Amino acid sequence: MAVYRLKGCVQHYAWGGTQFLPNLLGVDNLKAEPWAEYWLGIHPKGAAKVQWLGGETSLPDFLDHNPEVLHGAAASSFEKLPFLLKILDVRTMLSIQLHPTRERAQVGFLREETLGIPRLAPNRSYKDQNHKPEVMVALTDFWLLHGFRSAAEIEKTLEEIPAWSSLRDTLKRGGVTALYKTVMEAPQERVDEWLGPLYEALHQRDDLREEEVAYWAWQAFEQYTRNGHFDRGIFSIYWFNLVKLKAGEGIFQGAGLPHAYLRGVNVELMANSDNVLRGGLTPKHIDVPELLDNVCTEAVQPLVLKGVSVAEGVQEYPVPVPDFRLLNMQIASGQEIKIKHPKAAIHILLSGQLTIDDETFHAGEAFMLAGEQTSILKNLGVLTTVLYAATF
Repeated sequence: MAVYRLKGCVQHYAWGGTQFLPNLLGVDNLKAEPWAEYWLGIHPKGAAKVQWLGGETSLPDFLDHNPEVLHGAAASSFEKLPFLLKILDVRTMLSIQLHPTRERAQVGFLREETLGIPRLAPNRSYKDQNHKPEVMVALTDFWLLHGFRSAAEIEKTLEEIPAWSSLRDTLKRGGVTALYKTVMEAPQERVDEWLGPLYEALHQRDDLREEEVAYWAWQAFEQYTRNGHFDRGIFSIYWFNLVKLKAGEGIFQGAGLPHAYLRGVNVELMANSDNVLRGGLTPKHIDVPELLDNVCTEAVQPLVLKGVSVAEGVQEYPVPVPDFRLLNMQIASGQEIKIKHPKAAIHILLSGQLTIDDETFHAGEAFMLAGEQTSILKNLGVLTTVLYAATF
């Protein structure tokens, strides 16, 4: 066989939306529970299942018994299927975070193992020895924070927000690195002094719009203020690039680049890892020394990925890592295309219906194609079929 049906794993995180994923998967969500992410991969926290021998088995077990499907891929835990394909529905903003390089992850993991910190402990920073680069493509308008703005733009915020004027000397003496270090290491009382007047000013406004940084700062105040204390991640909302992606546009986030998803639905493809260093907008543990040791504070000009045509009806979103490739296929009514991936590939159909080697698939269904096998895809509907594929 060349094609195998997959069933992914839903993650019901509190920040998730209530409609997009249930609608895509054809499931009633009568209790309006949050459906945040749909995972397709071999990650131990949510491995996909594959139809095989008349039943269902986990995708990791299937690949162990059918290594030929991978066509020559290495058999280590990260390289067997080194990526995780997701659909995310972000209703409320996620934490500011960044991911380490593989080398730093290996060092940090061994250090925490030596210290005897349980791998699931909330204060553990390195859950594995892998890096976690990510590429995402928006399925709706999608808002995110992505890397630091220029020092000049950041200095302007210190001029415009009176309570932050005392930080101008820090920026002038030590640059953005010193400024970020100062607010991340400051005691909570000092953070409240810096952010309190901003809270009061934004509380008076009823005209905030998504295009304004202040809008997202107010969202953070409402979401993360606890017992009168403010989240220091609000500084980053002003100091990071605010990016709006339109449907079909993507962005890549490599090691050390701080970012945060704010709102929208996307396809995300990432390396298999749980290594996350948080920088605010979260009640979870923030490992400030590790964060500061890994963060890139250089100014970033966001590079929006439009997709590059690699075949008829097929676009790729290029990434500078070998762990994965993300492809978008748009197949017109009645059209047939032939595809062959060098190694195994996971696909999810977002709209329409098609046949693959005489197997019929509808929107919301997923499948894996074996490596080096030629398959014929045919659109059965009257509308364009949209299919995302992840391979390596």
